[in-house]
Amino acid sequence: MHIHFDIFTLFPEMFGGALDASILGRAQELGYLSVACHNIRDWAEGKHRITDEPPYGGGGGMVMKVQPVVDAVESVLGDARGAVPVILLTPQGRVFDQRIAEELAQHARLALICGRYEGIDERVRELVVTDEISIGDYVLTGGELPALVLIDAVTRLIPGVLGARWAPEDDSHATGLLEGPHYTRPPVFRDLAVPETLLSGDHARIERWHREQALRRTFERRPDLLKRTKTNLTEQDRQFIERLRAEATDPGREEP
Repeated sequence: MHIHFDIFTLFPEMFGGALDASILGRAQELGYLSVACHNIRDWAEGKHRITDEPPYGGGGGMVMKVQPVVDAVESVLGDARGAVPVILLTPQGRVFDQRIAEELAQHARLALICGRYEGIDERVRELVVTDEISIGDYVLTGGELPALVLIDAVTRLIPGVLGARWAPEDDSHATGLLEGPHYTRPPVFRDLAVPETLLSGDHARIERWHREQALRRTFERRPDLLKRTKTNLTEQDRQFIERLRAEATDPGREEP
């Protein structure tokens, strides 16, 4: 499987280092991923290639013009328009999560528009945008960093990118739970020891320990996730969660 991203941005230089390193760089080398950055200024009209103007009706800041963005998207996508999702990275979009990453990973090609300044001319939405995504409830300078986040999350889901050892289905959020703690050598560091269970060699016991630690960490840090993942819980999981609730209600209660 291969996924191609077209990025429409005023600052293509922001993508070089991140796309060339680590998992994303290797995914491109192996042919799983390709990315093309398109400078919106190249489609701006006039001698000075102006891409932003003050908004009609007044107000602070500048607004990205409709013509350069629409012309850029239509020119690059060509006959593929309508078949390729065109995503505007904006605080007004649906909040990105693992479910959306899995949804987007089903497409062979995705187009990302990076907003800037005060916003983007509303007609861009009406003419070319098919989806809007936000990476969280906070304000960033532009859509370039959100675009990188989206590309990274989606690329990890392409079969073969991570290799068999690093299956994406085991990551935090992929299972509906946060991952529990991990340890490696040395077995003791500054009087902090690796849990005895992990050194026992008992694979069934180790597997259950990992599961319970994931449940505990999710219960303590993101209890909202447990409500969403009820269908993935076994009866043994539910019993352990009830123990966690009892511990939270009575911190002095001893383990059975």
